[in-house]
Amino acid sequence: MIRVHCKNTGTTKEFPEGVYLIEILEEFKGQFEHPYQIVSAKVNNVSQGLRFKAYNSNTVEFLDVRQKSGMRVYFRSLCFLLCKATHDVVPGGRIYLEHPIANGYYCNLKKKGHKKLTDDDVARIRARMLQIVAEDTQFHRYDAPTEEVVKLFAKRGYDDKVKLFETSEEVYTEYYTLGDFADYYYGRLVPSAGYLKTWELEKYGDGMLLRLPDRHNPDQVIKRIDQPHTFEVFRENLRWNIIMGLSNVGDVNQACLSGHASELIQVAEALQEKKIVQIAEDIYRRSRQRKDPLKVVLITGPSSSGKTTFCQRLSVQLKACGLRPVSLSTDDYFVNRVETPLLPDGKYDFDNFETVDHAYLESDVQRLLSGETVDMPSYNFVTGLREYNGRKARLNRGNILLIEGIHALNPGLIPSVDDKCKYRIFINTLTSTSLDNHNSIPTSDNRLLRRIVRDYNKGAFTAVQTISQWPSVCDAEEKWILPYQEQADVMFNSAYLLEFAVMRNHAEQILRTVPKNRPEYSEAHRLLKFIRYFTPVSDKEIPATSLLREFLGGSSFA
Repeated sequence: MIRVHCKNTGTTKEFPEGVYLIEILEEFKGQFEHPYQIVSAKVNNVSQGLRFKAYNSNTVEFLDVRQKSGMRVYFRSLCFLLCKATHDVVPGGRIYLEHPIANGYYCNLKKKGHKKLTDDDVARIRARMLQIVAEDTQFHRYDAPTEEVVKLFAKRGYDDKVKLFETSEEVYTEYYTLGDFADYYYGRLVPSAGYLKTWELEKYGDGMLLRLPDRHNPDQVIKRIDQPHTFEVFRENLRWNIIMGLSNVGDVNQACLSGHASELIQVAEALQEKKIVQIAEDIYRRSRQRKDPLKVVLITGPSSSGKTTFCQRLSVQLKACGLRPVSLSTDDYFVNRVETPLLPDGKYDFDNFETVDHAYLESDVQRLLSGETVDMPSYNFVTGLREYNGRKARLNRGNILLIEGIHALNPGLIPSVDDKCKYRIFINTLTSTSLDNHNSIPTSDNRLLRRIVRDYNKGAFTAVQTISQWPSVCDAEEKWILPYQEQADVMFNSAYLLEFAVMRNHAEQILRTVPKNRPEYSEAHRLLKFIRYFTPVSDKEIPATSLLREFLGGSSFA
């Protein structure tokens, strides 16, 4: 017999060895509230499917889609359902799950003979998905030697998966079946299709949009929010990846193993610099127009998107255009800490818009635009007080004001300045490369790994602390930053083609410092498994001006 402690109930029971988690759930679920369907669990802080067999005593926490780990399990299963239905309904078609957009996931379907996707195609795929759900078809998991899995998918024509497995370091690889359809997903799935009751599929552009449950209200599909600017940034990067023959991780791994890593680093840097030059030239042109000349550049982005280095590199290019930037950070206008808004649990809400003394900031901006000299504040994060250290600023002919901060695009920041005189820049990490055609990479994984490495190397936070803080960081971004990205005049994608390959050498040893008995181990374990898909690349050729240096160390802008 084994002893299983359930975190949901705080109680322990005995079970025979080899018991399924779904059987354990049946014994415990009457003892705790679970208004939404349980879809997965964490066993000793490692995510597992409900068909996991327990052979040892352990601690189990059951999850629904309100927890991100549960939502990932639900999403992967839903992707498999979509791929299976497409296989059944559109013979010879190939589906690509490309990227998140509009509170869903964009899926591109290439039909045989290059025929266009029609509304009828989408309706038939959706109907087949509903049929599979109604039949409650089971997902089955298999483990096999990697060479056998390579042969299995090579026979089916899935070259993307073949390349991924051939560059893998794993001796054994797991895959799943749904009916007669085999596929690969890099995490656990729900036991059967009957679990997948909340979703929607609709035509979107020249592809489809797979819509997911609302994490805060799982019985409803999350509201669709159109994001045309973000969509175009994804498409632009994806087009470049296809031209270069680097659509997925297997392609990138093979290129690195063939000795092309140095070239790919140079191309990635050139692409980012080209975009920054274009932005600087656009700012210069608009600052010189007679009617409503540009006066203020507003720069924002979520945590670890590379705002600091971007601002520095943009300043260099603005100077090359003949403009002299004057920079201002919204962080320096934080209210004194005792005046900071509080979260419901009594902790300081540092991401709240009211954390910035925006009335005072707006007053300084107006004075600068009027030609006055302004005493610039600096915020002391140790004392929690705004200080003045003799730093002054003045806008003369040829100057341009840059304002950087997480609230820079909030309309309430400087409302008295005419919008025609503002230039808004939104920075994000929009990963366009996928593991394979059916496994997209979460865009936030870039930023989380960046933050873990930077915090650890600077001695600011341990990996445990950074991972622990990350959910509240993401919640704050959803509330205070991401709603304004579509208002930007330009979006800059700071995602780096070889980022995960370079980051692997730094992140692996840091993630291994997370103890297995900590709840944060679940995320550390997931990230460790994820980055091992990438062939490691040394950072020695990453230049000192690179955005990645902000996180790896060695930046010339430090």
